[in-house]
Amino acid sequence: MPDTHALPALDPQTCERARLSRDARFDGLFFIAVRSTGIYCRPVCPASPSPKRDNIRYYVTAAAAEAEGFRPCLRCRPELAPGNDAWQRGDHVVTRALKLIESGLLQDHPVDELARRVGVGARQLRRLFVERLGAPPIDVHTTRRLLFAKQLLTETRMPVTDVALASGFGSLRRFNAAFAQANRIAPRDLRRHPHAGSDDSLSLRLNYRPPYDFASLLAFLRGRALPGIEVVDDDSYSRVFGPADAPGWLRLSVWPGKENALRLQLHCPQPAHMLAVVTRIRRMFDLDADPQAIDAALQTTSHMRSLLRKRPGLRLPGSWDGFEVAVRAILGQQVSVAAARTLASRIVHRYGQPLATPVAPGLERLFPTPETLADADLNSLGITTARAESIRGVARALLDGRVDFRVEQSLDEFVQRWVALPGIGEWTAHYMAMRGLSHPDAFPAADLILRRAASNGEEALSTKALTQLAEAWRPWRAYAVMHLWRSASELPKPVAASGQGAVA
Repeated sequence: MPDTHALPALDPQTCERARLSRDARFDGLFFIAVRSTGIYCRPVCPASPSPKRDNIRYYVTAAAAEAEGFRPCLRCRPELAPGNDAWQRGDHVVTRALKLIESGLLQDHPVDELARRVGVGARQLRRLFVERLGAPPIDVHTTRRLLFAKQLLTETRMPVTDVALASGFGSLRRFNAAFAQANRIAPRDLRRHPHAGSDDSLSLRLNYRPPYDFASLLAFLRGRALPGIEVVDDDSYSRVFGPADAPGWLRLSVWPGKENALRLQLHCPQPAHMLAVVTRIRRMFDLDADPQAIDAALQTTSHMRSLLRKRPGLRLPGSWDGFEVAVRAILGQQVSVAAARTLASRIVHRYGQPLATPVAPGLERLFPTPETLADADLNSLGITTARAESIRGVARALLDGRVDFRVEQSLDEFVQRWVALPGIGEWTAHYMAMRGLSHPDAFPAADLILRRAASNGEEALSTKALTQLAEAWRPWRAYAVMHLWRSASELPKPVAASGQGAVA
């Protein structure tokens, strides 16, 4: 596969300015190692006075710093740094491999399988990782797990055995050894001065780079929330998730105080699934985005510049599950958001699996699986024959592997496979990529509301004209979509639903 994205490189002068100013916009984009102390920090570390420049080394990843023998700072806590999504856009081999590592592939498979999935040999993949990230794939995977473990040990009262499971270690002995080697302290010793709260609830801090428009993201999700599965109010998002025999729930809200973070309250009965759940939440709420890079690409017209000023930090709302968003996208064709939500709610009420005991008020059932909907009678719910067959067809295609939501596939590959299914056009495929894959460059150009909003009050642009205009917005076209849809939603009178299904 061609290298379609230049991977980021560190600029020492930019790093130095960000370090001295403790600029939160650069948090997680690089790490600072201090040779005199053997510690590595975030750019926002409050330690004073600042180390001398001669003692400083800059690293693109935490794994690179740890590979050189540095240990994470106990004060600024590198485990809280937002991820760097610059490494996860485009189709470079390293980019696709990182997505697979984040999805947990190396938890159950060797590096050889990772290399096979991205189409290179294991030795070549290791060389690329060391060149670009400063550490081989297994070190990147291990650092990610250990930093998550460090956060759990610091912020929760989970037993150390459960922390080991949650961070992907099947053996407590291996976990203790790996943690002590990386942190120069045993897991239990870190607990001597814990930051955990006084109650037994599991509450984690999820940091982001400012600005972050949480209110707009909640507004988007609130209009699409499915009763019984989600509860979205002005301040938080809550959801139930499976499996049905051991369901969990989560609630995401603003972190108290002025920190650039959200508060995750989580009940996850299976500790081994916890890292995957937190990773999914970070993707769904776009917590690793770099607003500076996005805004720089979108400021091509005065209209877009005004939208960026009006909604700084507008993020891309992902989804919890790919099949769920596929069903929603099909239901949203040629109808309003409210109508699509009504139809989806009927499907959930009829075919969603009810929980024996609701996990929280309003959280009482799970979204139906592809197996359930593959032969479901959807016409009786008021769904047109064509859309009902499309939903059943998508369920069958997912079950037999004709389509999927694999994180390492390119946008073009994803769209090409999905539009081959009856009832799935370019608009639907790009919408699913935007929300199901959180792909930053997905762009449903045929959407009428989008074409009207981009014209800034003039006659709606043609699909071709909008596509050409959006070339300058790559690789962040999906963020332009959100700004334009948001601007359209604020018009005095709602725009009529498009022939493509405007904002499912």
